[in-house]
Amino acid sequence: MPEDWRELLARLQQAFGPQHWWPADSPFEVMVGAILTQNTSWTQVEKAIAGLRKAQLLDGKALLHTPPEVLEPLLRCTGYYRLKTRRLLALCAFLQREGCLGRPEHLGARDDLTTLRRKLLGVYGVGEETADSILLYALQRPISVVDAYTKRLAQR
Repeated sequence: MPEDWRELLARLQQAFGPQHWWPADSPFEVMVGAILTQNTSWTQVEKAIAGLRKAQLLDGKALLHTPPEVLEPLLRCTGYYRLKTRRLLALCAFLQREGCLGRPEHLGARDDLTTLRRKLLGVYGVGEETADSILLYALQRPISVVDAYTKRLAQR
């Protein structure tokens, strides 16, 4: 990220503080939401997260050891539920390989932003917007999330 952007982000953070744009109770819940929100509305994601919470599956270890046929009905409301099940399990496997499945907020503690972003982009189903959302909202890393709306605005 260019230095002028970093400076701008730092000034905005200092002036306004955390904005809590992503409604979640934990960094892991942010990560789950970042996967589930792909190609669906936030309302549907909230339903799925509530179902995961009720089933006591908003935990990386529990989720990783849950068979897809148990997860899929809980994610059906988000659309592409089989695909999203595989993506969530891939994210959990990645967190386990990184040694932070139980404490996902520690992901990349020794990595710089570029390295950590590259690692996230290597996870099945994690694209640029999802990786940047995880970095910013779950891990509190200074990065701008550029979504389709932002790209359209920038082209005008």
